[in-house]
Amino acid sequence: MADIHIERAHAMGLERARNIARQWAEQAQQDFSVECSYEEGEAVDTVTFSRAGISGTLQVDKDRFNLDAELGFVFASFKERIETQIAKNLDDLLAA
Repeated sequence: MADIHIERAHAMGLERARNIARQWAEQAQQDFSVECSYEEGEAVDTVTFSRAGISGTLQVDKDRFNLDAELGFVFASFKERIETQIAKNLDDLLAA
């Protein structure tokens, strides 16, 4: 089970959602110093992110963003703060 689970519905279609997911990956690299890779699929794209102490995925499809992250021992004590920042970053991108 993921330490952090964030789900957001959207109505922007897959192409626009892909752009948001790519922007989110760039922001995550800057804000959390994670390495991100982007895999485009037919119906679902996946951003995989990791660094020492945190790893996870952001999956995006035509109507939903689904983020799951696992936190290591050190980061677990900052779970609420990390989850709040990740959700804010995604929500800000979705609102733009």
